[in-house]
Amino acid sequence: MSKQNPLTLVTPINPDKLEDLYKVLSKMKYALEKGEHELFEKTNNIHYLRWLIIDDEGLIFFKNTNRKPKLIFSSNFDGSVMDHIADLCGDMEHHLLDSIYSCCLNYPKSESCNAQTRTDFLKESMIQASAFYKGSPGRSLVQIRQEQGLRMYLREKLDTGNLENKSAREIHQQLKKEITSHSKFSWLKEKFSMPKMHWFKFILLVLVLLALLPVIIIWVLIVEFGYERHDVHYTKVRSDLDSKKIKELEEYEDLTSGEDLSKENQEIQGKLDKNKVINYQNQFSQLVEMKEGKVRLITFKAMMLFAKTLIPIKFTKGELMGIPTIHFARWVLFDDNKRVLFFSNFDGSWQQYLGDFIDQSGWGLTGIFSNTKVFPKTRFLMTGGAYDEERFLAWSRDSELTTQIWYSAYPNLSIKNVNNNSQIRVLFSKDLNEKGAKKLFELI
Repeated sequence: MSKQNPLTLVTPINPDKLEDLYKVLSKMKYALEKGEHELFEKTNNIHYLRWLIIDDEGLIFFKNTNRKPKLIFSSNFDGSVMDHIADLCGDMEHHLLDSIYSCCLNYPKSESCNAQTRTDFLKESMIQASAFYKGSPGRSLVQIRQEQGLRMYLREKLDTGNLENKSAREIHQQLKKEITSHSKFSWLKEKFSMPKMHWFKFILLVLVLLALLPVIIIWVLIVEFGYERHDVHYTKVRSDLDSKKIKELEEYEDLTSGEDLSKENQEIQGKLDKNKVINYQNQFSQLVEMKEGKVRLITFKAMMLFAKTLIPIKFTKGELMGIPTIHFARWVLFDDNKRVLFFSNFDGSWQQYLGDFIDQSGWGLTGIFSNTKVFPKTRFLMTGGAYDEERFLAWSRDSELTTQIWYSAYPNLSIKNVNNNSQIRVLFSKDLNEKGAKKLFELI
């Protein structure tokens, strides 16, 4: 199985070149919107990436004119971190990297700029993710595209082939014989099994938590009565938000139902709707600041450790806390443990996405973000907070960052598509009875 990994780079921007950087990223964004993805597709292993600028002067919360603006890079990719950095410095045309990072402090000067000095610079900018979620673990970009190709090929054969008066089992046998002899699908010989929940590790984790329960209860009481009840909380509702800020952010989010899609994308949308999947992707970038004190930092890190441990054990089938729309997500603690970045790539609209979080895992969000400043009032790290929907949605919008560049390698595939395609591949390779063949064709 391929290993998917995250990379986060945080680099201070030269204040004198901030406007130049905005222009470079704006030009790149325009090229991406025209479909010029070649630079990011050369390595054939980048699922998603983004660049965004943190300019404290433009923030609604936590303005600090003493902080230099920062450029953030985030990617989800296959393979090792060092190979990925080498790809960024080599296989992607290096003039792209130079045009962006020459606006940052301490980037190698032109006369000394080469693959090695670029690599050293990016390594110095790396920040480890505090927790990381992947909705399709073990699937490389190549595999995702191959499996989508298989599903589309099978769909076409089922729609146009001469398959009348045949049982589902007979149709499967005929298609299997045809496809396994096709060189295009030689990769089907490689064995693949769907990720499963690790029950032994999960039970062990539950036992550890039960043993620690007295300590956890005491700690929650300390946080509630010693800190939370004295904190400043977020009090706005959505109608209080600044309309200019909302308009600016919505330029980077598709909050429609697809009516503004091109004719080509509308055709794709129709096919996806027919198969009951979501028809577009979105992204979310958020910046919040940690509350002062070791108690809050320890609580946040404990929540991250819990998430980091639980996610690869339990959430292996495309759902995070019951939310079936997230491709990748991560939390990143940076700036000497003073600030937190949250990144997510998901299906559907912003409101739908956060609504799912509230309905399915409001307690998890509350436990994490109650340790950050100006979060809606919580109680015992579990209630209030995200469950105060009007204030939570307003807080989420106010703490959201504009993402200058966002790239998806498969923008027309939902996470449900990706996982269903893998299930099709697994079932198709088996010897199926009539019931199994019918199940396969229902997925297609």
